[in-house]
Amino acid sequence: MKLDKIDNKLLDLLQADSKKTTKEYALKLGLSTTAIYERIKRLERVGAIRSYVALVDKAIVDRNFTVFCHVKLVQHVKDNIAQFEAQVMRLQEVVECHHLSGDYDYLLKIHVQDMDAYRNFMVNKLTTMNHIGSTQSSFTIKEVKHSTAIPL
Repeated sequence: MKLDKIDNKLLDLLQADSKKTTKEYALKLGLSTTAIYERIKRLERVGAIRSYVALVDKAIVDRNFTVFCHVKLVQHVKDNIAQFEAQVMRLQEVVECHHLSGDYDYLLKIHVQDMDAYRNFMVNKLTTMNHIGSTQSSFTIKEVKHSTAIPL
């Protein structure tokens, strides 16, 4: 499906605040509320909009310690990849997992309470997983920019 300029503007508005009414979006885009409603439903139907979520403040829920952990598998073969990816999907601390090219196989983004919680996660969860050869962790000093919006 090809998106037009209005679709892109509507997606930008929804990414900024998806709790507005169709009337508010219609006023900003110069369309009727029915046209906006139909566009949103079409964007949902074709998968351009996958879901609606609440963005939670990490500090308020005491998960403000962010770690980026590079993982290298012992051997980069299909079975090891499938098993690692299935296991990492079950780790609630891991909020992102990216399969990479280069020196490491994966990059994990992890949110925990503090360094002790991260050590506990590493010792009792991550390093108990099969096929992990090595890890390298980097700790966030300050989050300079964070966005969930996809640039259009």
